Amino acid sequence: MAQADIALIGLAVMGQNLILNMNDHGFVVCAFNRTVSKVRDFLANEAKGTKVIGAQSLEEMVSKLKKPRRVILLVKAGQAVDDFIQKLRRCKDLKAKGLLFVGSGVSGGEDGARHGPSLMPGGHKEAWPHIKAIFQGIAAKVGSGEPCCDWVGEEGSGHFVKMVHNGIEYGDMQLICEAYQLMRDVLGMEHDAMAKAFEEWNKTELDSFLIEITADILKFRDADGQHLLPKIRDSAGQKGTGKWTAISALEYGVPVTLIGEAVFARCLSSLKDERVQASRKLKGPQKRPFEGDKKSFLEDIRKALYASKIISYAQGFMLLRQAATEFKWSLNYGGIALMWRGGCIIRSAFLGKIKDAFDRNPELQNLLLDDFFKTAMEDCQESWRRTVSTGVQMGIPMPCFTTALSFYDGYRHEMLPANLIQAQRDYFGAHTYELLARPGQFIHTNWTGHGGNVSSSSYNA
Repeated sequence: MAQADIALIGLAVMGQNLILNMNDHGFVVCAFNRTVSKVRDFLANEAKGTKVIGAQSLEEMVSKLKKPRRVILLVKAGQAVDDFIQKLRRCKDLKAKGLLFVGSGVSGGEDGARHGPSLMPGGHKEAWPHIKAIFQGIAAKVGSGEPCCDWVGEEGSGHFVKMVHNGIEYGDMQLICEAYQLMRDVLGMEHDAMAKAFEEWNKTELDSFLIEITADILKFRDADGQHLLPKIRDSAGQKGTGKWTAISALEYGVPVTLIGEAVFARCLSSLKDERVQASRKLKGPQKRPFEGDKKSFLEDIRKALYASKIISYAQGFMLLRQAATEFKWSLNYGGIALMWRGGCIIRSAFLGKIKDAFDRNPELQNLLLDDFFKTAMEDCQESWRRTVSTGVQMGIPMPCFTTALSFYDGYRHEMLPANLIQAQRDYFGAHTYELLARPGQFIHTNWTGHGGNVSSSSYNA
């Protein structure tokens, strides 16, 4: 008998939590897993006493679904997804065009899946009316109850938006780490004092989940009464989504420099044994105590963190805009910001300002050109520069603080030294160049007098 509103395939922790979340919101869910014993275990334990039902085969699962049949595949990306789609097609002997496919980003981790994630669906828009009530029902809510879920766009746009979200997450985490190191190594702050600073920062423009948990981590003590953080090996792991964002940025020619540096910072951290050896041989500036006003410099660090965070999000939305152009997607950038305001790792009050910016101007080319963010950058600029210069002079690595400032300075310059690069390319490879006075006309110069006048083909890679 068809009784389930939706089925979910894949009973790892995220899948189980999403099922229980949907059950809490009044939806009947049919659970299925390739290893059928997991279905029995789930129904007998985590789902005991709920309206969740199970299936022992794909055929049984399909038979228990109300029409139109809605199925969530929450299995590892790649061959497993393709295999299940093929099996589902064979079950009903349908042609591919008979299935409406939605690729949805899901953010918020295990807790978000259980109590309200950020959901970013994209694909066949005809499917949206059939899943909208379920998706928006289980999503996190912000403000006056707005769901952190809306239709993103065509084809793979939902997963692309989720990928960029994860890249921004890498950047946010690295920026916080750089602030932490400046507080620890320049200002000499103890862990409880740093925790207090982050708690205070969480009452400002930096109000966010990551700032909140950083305060908790800094003050957490182990069973022996000592702070746990200094005992943790400083070698960061990664699952690859930050790398995918950086690769996409290179693919589409978008200068998403901060996320790239955040990925490389994790790569450098993984060279722990090498760094231990290098620390004994490579010298930096002579260590000396900080001689300035510590309270004032702490505020400088906060403002540097805020300004760098704005750059990271500006670059992320630049990548989204370019992808939309490449794939002819119609993305609602303000809506995307709203989807990220709750339920996900980068949730913050700051995202509301991004939504406001795109509400004011849906065609906004860059967040930095919005009056709110332009003013914020002007307010933070002196503190940002003092933070970077002090850190550099004291030998503190700040890959994301520094690349963010370099991007800002590059973006605001009418003239960059790339004219010299073009001249060099033309000199050694006859790659041609354009004159400021004659854009669109590609010229080759015989720089040495004996090189000839034939130019190579022009291309942009």
